[in-house]
Amino acid sequence: MKKSSDTIRFDTRVPLREVMRRNPTTIGNDGTVARAAMLMCRDEVGSCIVLGRDNLPLGIVTEEDINCKVVAKDLKPGDIPAREIMSTPLITVSADKSVKDAAHMMIRHRVRRLPVVDEGNKVIGIVTVRDILTVSTEINELMTDLVEINRLEEVEVGICSRCSQMSDDLRRIDNMMLCPSCREEELLQ
Repeated sequence: MKKSSDTIRFDTRVPLREVMRRNPTTIGNDGTVARAAMLMCRDEVGSCIVLGRDNLPLGIVTEEDINCKVVAKDLKPGDIPAREIMSTPLITVSADKSVKDAAHMMIRHRVRRLPVVDEGNKVIGIVTVRDILTVSTEINELMTDLVEINRLEEVEVGICSRCSQMSDDLRRIDNMMLCPSCREEELLQ
């Protein structure tokens, strides 16, 4: 949280480096679909990045690619190079971007996975929709807690919901604005 003179601002720009998974599953340009599937099973992931010369990313093989381009056509995975079924062009995101930036890229390009690259365009990680949803859920929970804390500390002037007396110390309890004596009674019940 950042605090200025009168306002409190919660910074939600989470750096992508903090949520990306490092060392994503990769396969060389000459690897087969069978090898890609085996690596995906081993690592319990739904994609495999295809690397070319100098280990630069060329494309990505996903479970959907394997199902639609190999299995559905009754082809033999061991005979087909992964590069022939990979999805291209590969949409990547720079490691210095935020989770918000990555989410916007996924929406714009209609993809569920983004390889994360360094300045030299080498793959250093991957971020998925699930990773972003996890972070978003955590931020939403924190924001809900902050709102609730502020709501509990809210003090107002007005008429008590229970005793109808005027008070300059009303506080919200169970959706009622209560004066100090009614709050005390509420706590005793």
